[in-house]
Amino acid sequence: MIEELLQSSPGLMNFGIFFLLAVVLLLVVLGFVTYAILAERKVLGYMQARHGPNQLGGKWGLLQTVADVLKLLIKEDVIPKAADRPLFILAPIIAFTPAFMVLATIPFTDKFQFADIGVGLLYYIAVSGMTIFGMVLGGWASNNKYALLGGMRAGAQMISYEIPLVMSVLGVILLTGSLNLTDIVVKQEHGWFILYQPIAFVVFFIASIAELNRTPFDLPESENELVAGYFVEYSGFRWAFFMLTEYVYMFAMSSLVTVLFLGGWLPPLEILGFIPGAVWFAIKFCVVVFVYMWLRATLPRFRIDRLMEFAWKVLFPVALANIFLTALIKTLFF
Repeated sequence: MIEELLQSSPGLMNFGIFFLLAVVLLLVVLGFVTYAILAERKVLGYMQARHGPNQLGGKWGLLQTVADVLKLLIKEDVIPKAADRPLFILAPIIAFTPAFMVLATIPFTDKFQFADIGVGLLYYIAVSGMTIFGMVLGGWASNNKYALLGGMRAGAQMISYEIPLVMSVLGVILLTGSLNLTDIVVKQEHGWFILYQPIAFVVFFIASIAELNRTPFDLPESENELVAGYFVEYSGFRWAFFMLTEYVYMFAMSSLVTVLFLGGWLPPLEILGFIPGAVWFAIKFCVVVFVYMWLRATLPRFRIDRLMEFAWKVLFPVALANIFLTALIKTLFF
């Protein structure tokens, strides 16, 4: 009966396959989040000369994050009496959903991509910007001054750094003439854009840290000032949704950096082309993730006024100058 239904409805079969692949990707991302948290704790421990998790799951603490997740799932779900209940419940979902949606356009290899959209880069930027609504709503709906301040900081920071982030990729778009992420990777066959667009790479990478709300740009959370920022009133699995959002975005942003500036699945040398593209993508991806963790271990947090000044007085002019320089070079030499 099921086979007859599938044969009579090929669209239904395609949807089933697509849905199955989406579930697989979700499980892969959740696995990444689980062990990225563990890896970050081990890296931070090593760099700060202290022990990371080393009890649960052997000397590497391989089951520590699993235990933490189980603990969050069985914790009581507390909603403040004075909170705006519907928005309080909805905010973590609004924050998380775009983080997973943007993965649809990432080309992990030349054959593995969920949606080869002609304007994939534009889609990524547009959808990822929706997460800010979840953060601001979470802070406002909590009816807590620290949460509200954290939400306002998140809004100001993400809007400000979104501008140099977008402007930095315009140089890449000028060189490729396309917003399609697969085309951008293919254009790097004779040289990665980190070599042709080093200024854009630096601006993009710094702005991406601010977009991820990671140290040294974690002002929306800053526990020494705002306790925990916009999610201070959240507990249990709702709190886990906000943390999941951060690490899923780290997965997505690391993938985007790999695609835009590190050649995606392409090998650094043609003679190494016998190694599968998925392996090269994974290596570059892991290097980017490690750098994010490294910066968190070594850099102090910015002051909020200097954070905003850095976006508008440093990154914005540099990104603008890079666009002008790229357009000039392309006009004169290409």
